[in-house]
Amino acid sequence: MRPVLHILAALLVAGPVKGTESPFAIRVVDDATGRGVPLIELTTTGNLRLVTDSNGIVAFREPGLMGRRVFFHVGGHGYEHPADGFGYRGVALDVVAGGSATVRVRRINVAERLYRVTGAGIYRDSVLVGAPVPIREPLLNAGVIGSDSVISAVFQGRIHWFWGDTNLARYPLGIFHAPGATSRLPGRGGLDPDAGIDLRYFVDDKGIARPTAKFPGEGPTWLSGAVVLRDGEGRERLFAHHVRIRGDGALSWTVTERGLAEFDAESKQFERVAVFEKEEPFPSGGHTFLHEEDGAAHVYYCDPFPLIRVAADPASLRSQASYEAFTPLAAGTLVGEHSVDRAPDGSARWAWKRDTAPVRPVDLPELVRLGVLRESDARFILRDADTGKEVIAHRGTLAWNEHRRRWVMIAGETFGTSMLGETWYAEADRPLGPWAYARKVVTHDRYSFYNPKHHPFLDRDGGRVIYFEGTYTTSFSGNDEKTPRYDYNQIVYRLDLDDARLRLPVAVYERAPGPPDSFVTGGDGTAGLEVAFWALDRERDGAVPVFATRTDRDTGALAVGPRADGDDPRPLFWALPRDADRPPATTTPLFEFAHSDGRRAYATPGRATSLEGFRRSERPLCLVWRHPPRR
Repeated sequence: MRPVLHILAALLVAGPVKGTESPFAIRVVDDATGRGVPLIELTTTGNLRLVTDSNGIVAFREPGLMGRRVFFHVGGHGYEHPADGFGYRGVALDVVAGGSATVRVRRINVAERLYRVTGAGIYRDSVLVGAPVPIREPLLNAGVIGSDSVISAVFQGRIHWFWGDTNLARYPLGIFHAPGATSRLPGRGGLDPDAGIDLRYFVDDKGIARPTAKFPGEGPTWLSGAVVLRDGEGRERLFAHHVRIRGDGALSWTVTERGLAEFDAESKQFERVAVFEKEEPFPSGGHTFLHEEDGAAHVYYCDPFPLIRVAADPASLRSQASYEAFTPLAAGTLVGEHSVDRAPDGSARWAWKRDTAPVRPVDLPELVRLGVLRESDARFILRDADTGKEVIAHRGTLAWNEHRRRWVMIAGETFGTSMLGETWYAEADRPLGPWAYARKVVTHDRYSFYNPKHHPFLDRDGGRVIYFEGTYTTSFSGNDEKTPRYDYNQIVYRLDLDDARLRLPVAVYERAPGPPDSFVTGGDGTAGLEVAFWALDRERDGAVPVFATRTDRDTGALAVGPRADGDDPRPLFWALPRDADRPPATTTPLFEFAHSDGRRAYATPGRATSLEGFRRSERPLCLVWRHPPRR
């Protein structure tokens, strides 16, 4: 017998390697909640890399390492394991077939990662170790391996989901024309949003996900701005805007058609109902909300700011001439024409205008640099609440939140610490602001997480807890190392709006300069009022309450807590002590100004020019947050 046959015969006699029949289950949990954490990497000293599934589980079964103590480096976007004396962040485990171990990690992100919605092997490792899973198809649903950005709407009592380009098991980018699915609402037969989303795809006769928006012509179809309206007969109708794309090379494309499509509930297909001839205004990439103001209801398109709107009826939706942009440009112009609509004082006049392009956040820095806009004209720039760093928002959503009684924004960032990997949270009293301070809630290290989408229909506890997802992908990140199973898929995060880190400064308006009675936060009555400064509207560590004294209304004053008899029962706002240790760079002193007749007034530096006859106190009353220049 030839030597190679001797070797093969010996292997056949030996049989399978003993001790590897059952995997060793490693569950990685959040040390604060005890919940399993998906997308945590465990890497051996031999660089074998494993990634936890949506239950936070890894099924480890490696011949040669079973029955041994094995060290695993532990880490993942927004989570960390404590470091040992040598700086290694990991744990040594006694790996035994059929055994298990729990590893705890600390969450750094404000938002909590919950699970993956799309793709293969969502609960692969859980199935291998026999752990329970919440969804019907934990391994492969309708052949979908990966899906780009999601849009969603509640239509005919079910959540409808549609995605961009989608990979199938049988071929990369197997669907270019918006696959879709439905799921039941929580409380109406659907899963609790903490547990998961159980998708039922629209499939072909082979059970594979199929397109829902394949129109005549060449090139992929992308959908955006899903909205449900009722027609004159009271029927629900689901619309979305579409663009047709021609590829011009890697990550480069040209829009060859733009228009409106309507979903047919019987065929489960979109039908093209309008083609728009002009480039602007067109709500490309936006998500929607319905809002009534001054007796008129509109559909607003967020990207992430609501810079395009149209009357909330199907006929207006089909007519591009009905769309308006909130813009400082002269009517009928595009951004590149640099034509600005100016008020008599020379400032840019932002207003709703038809047949005119919006100016999006990414455009503002360049227009200021070129001198087309003044810095004070550049609206819609967010800032880090602590450092004041500008945050150029890139895609996202806006929704009214009943818990906060404010509009809340979930937005990505362009050119953050990771190209498109950061997600920010911000609040405002009205859809158009004022917007100023934001908090980063998610970071992905050298990985994109673009087009985040908050789903208000999943909100819990009156909006205290919200849920959002985004596309996790190496695209645009500069990182060529794709995470197995997770790359090019949707991941859901949960955000508790009562988290102390989300107690952000809100706008404090003044009805008239100076007197304490003039200050007010939030509410419908603030429209048209000038922002005096920003402060907190709820308590947090290190903050102090500021009350309006009521002992003498003619000489009323502000007083830093504790509350005294006769003061208002609730603080006007919360601030930082004037002697706060290392206050945020965004804070500024609030001074008291006294008049000889006993009157008191309050202002930050630079806002006291109208207080003639008043004398400023030597020390500030407290620290508040600056009303930042628009840029």
